[in-house]
Amino acid sequence: MKKKLVVLTGAGISAESGIKTFRDSDGLWEGHNVMDVATPDGWRKNPELVLDFYNQKRKQLKEVQPNLGHQILAELENYFDVYIITQNVDDLHERAGSTNITHLHGELLKVRSTKNENQILDWQDDLLIGDKDQNGHQLRPHIVWFGEQVPALEDAITITEQADFFAVIGTSLQVYPAAGLIDFTKKGTPIYYIDPKPIKIPNLKNPLEVIPNVASEGVQIMKDKLLTNL
Repeated sequence: MKKKLVVLTGAGISAESGIKTFRDSDGLWEGHNVMDVATPDGWRKNPELVLDFYNQKRKQLKEVQPNLGHQILAELENYFDVYIITQNVDDLHERAGSTNITHLHGELLKVRSTKNENQILDWQDDLLIGDKDQNGHQLRPHIVWFGEQVPALEDAITITEQADFFAVIGTSLQVYPAAGLIDFTKKGTPIYYIDPKPIKIPNLKNPLEVIPNVASEGVQIMKDKLLTNL
């Protein structure tokens, strides 16, 4: 039976494919204040702006490709039961070939009803005011905005609790509740932390190996270490 490798990924792994992040010093995301385009209040105030923002992000997504970090994680399914828990809303893990992916913060290529959050549709093109569900309710991006509940969190916790190995790749561990997943690893679970600017992780109960590299380099290093221990 294959051992279970659970991987928490964040913006750092997609940044190498050319997807910009907003966690810079200016707090802007593609020139927009995050509160204007990634909160329920921003949606209420100016839904056209929010829709245009995600339409542009959707177009950008079609122009980028998975990088070596994504690809190696997919290859690791040959050796482990790999479960990806991602904070990213892109589909680069899917395109690289990973098969078990939990999106904590939603998906850019899906939309949902504003009245029924469980009514989710695949969506490739622009989403506009007037695009409605089957009951006549406006559709919105299938994105977990700041201040909203994270529906996939319970599934992510259950997956994390079963990990034989746990990896953190390209995330600042500053965004909760995702950052708290590491605390649900069972005692003795080896943890790999891949980030070019790693932070100190307080009160960690399990063995930690820090790999201070960008994701594509760090995932290769982690792969070599994991396969040595098989």
